[in-house]
Order: sequence, then C-alpha cells, then structure tokens
Amino acid sequence: MRLPVAIAALLPVLALAACGNSADPAQGAGSTRTVRHAMGETKVPETPKRVVVLDTDKLDTMVSLGLAPVGAAQAAENQKWPAYLGDALKDTKSVGTLQQPNLEAIIALKPDLILGTKFRQAAFYDKLSKIAPTVFTEKVGVTWKENFTLDAEALGKPAEAAKLMSDYETRAKTVGRKFAKLKLSIVRFMPTEIRMYGPESFSGIVVGDAGVGRPEVQMLAAQEDKRFGKLSQENIAQADGDALFYSAYGEAAAASQAEVTGGPLWKKLKAVTSGHAHAVDDEVWMLGIGVKAANGILDDLDKYLTALA
Repeated sequence: MRLPVAIAALLPVLALAACGNSADPAQGAGSTRTVRHAMGETKVPETPKRVVVLDTDKLDTMVSLGLAPVGAAQAAENQKWPAYLGDALKDTKSVGTLQQPNLEAIIALKPDLILGTKFRQAAFYDKLSKIAPTVFTEKVGVTWKENFTLDAEALGKPAEAAKLMSDYETRAKTVGRKFAKLKLSIVRFMPTEIRMYGPESFSGIVVGDAGVGRPEVQMLAAQEDKRFGKLSQENIAQADGDALFYSAYGEAAAASQAEVTGGPLWKKLKAVTSGHAHAVDDEVWMLGIGVKAANGILDDLDKYLTALA
C-alpha cells in the first residue's frame, strides 16, 4: 500500500517536471507572437484562450477587454473576486495568493498564457514559464498604464486597449475640470497601519489625471517614490483636505478604520465636519489598478465632489 501513496504524493512534482521538459511552452499552440517584458522575451499564442493572471490589475484588464481568465491569484486579505467586476469572473478558479501562487492549481487549468508581475512573483518566474508562456510587468500601481498596454499586447488586444485608455483620459479631464481648485485627500486603513496616498499611487495618478489638487503633505507623502506615507492616530490631521476619500483593506483594517473614524481627532478634520469625508470601495480605489477601476474612481469624484464645485 505504500508505493501508490508515495507515487500519488509525487504526482504534482512530476507534472511540473514534465512541463519543464518542453523547450517552448508555446509549442503546439499554433501561430505565436514575441512579447518583450520585464523578464525578457516570450513567444505567446496569437490568440490566448486559457489565461491565468497573478495580480489584481490583470483581472481588471481582462474584464475591461471583454475577457475572463480561467484562473487568478487573490489578495491575501480579500479572498473574493472584486464586486465591481460583476459576474465576469464567475467561472474563474482561484490559484493561490498574489505573493504565493499555487503552481499545482495553475498546472491543472492548462493555461496557454500566464500574466504576472516581477514585483510580486519574480521568484516563481522560471517555474511558471515552464508551465505556459509567461509575461511579467515590472511594477504595480505607478506603472498601471504601461502594465495595461503590455498585458493587452500579450492578450492580442492592443488596439482595444489604446481606445479604452484614450477614452478614460478624455473622461478624466472632463470630470475633473469642475474640481480643479479642490484639495483632495486619500487615506487607506491597513491591518497594521494607516496610509495617506501620494501622487504616484494608482488612485493618486487617477486624481492627477483629473486635474484635482492634493494637500501638499500628501504630494510629499513618501519621500522615495511618493506612493504613500504612514499615519498614526495622533497625526491624523495630515489626512485633512477639502474632501477626504478613505477605504479599508480587509476585516482587520475595517476594525481599525471604525476605531479611528469614531475617535475625536478624526471628527475634528475639516473634511469630516463639513460632511465631505467619504468611505469608498477599496477594490476600486486601491486593488483594481486598471481602466475599469479608474473609471470607478472618476464616478466617485463626480458623485461626491459636485457639492463642492
């Protein structure tokens, strides 16, 4: 009885090794294209049919382009598909988390393309590329437009992506024109800290595209990359602005948010006392990192800032 059990335990490893014996994972996929990306060059199918994605921006990209992945990694603190994407992902299977993709689950889905990011999954690239043609973007957030373009190229949808981006940028200027004189604050509650987001975060870039102003302290929020800076309850006054948009990442963060927003220092903020502090969807403002989420942020700006215009 021991031999079958041992063999069964080795099956996932043997399956991965078998994939590794192929010199070209795109082999047998028909016509291919060469895509240059953060890890080099990869031959991808002309029209990928079974795509696995390993970051949240790629979920948004695929749905924006009218596609759906067969498998996707999920954020560790948010083990569900983003509600703002509707039912587009109803048949998508989970393949682990952003930081720890499940290779066995990916193999089982027999993908013909894997989309990931060097920032999160560099250590897995060699193994992933033996499973299927793999394309990695360099970073997340700050390069969201470049990522969208590269992922769309890998998916064979460059023209459609260019049109979506052009439409978004035009809309951002139209929506933001009314609010150019305002100073808008962006805050996110994390499980162990509070962050204020700067101009090089995803939501900060969208707000910048709309031409809406930011408090000076948040423009300098992070001295190195200007994505975000940390706050404490004691210096929460730095989060103030004409309007304040805030969200929470996961249940633990939501508990922290409730504690802080129920406290006296938060209630003294100008944005709060004037009724212009708004809780928004973290999946849209922070995790989406794509054209569909960007348009969702514009929806919120139009909805909540009109009273201040």
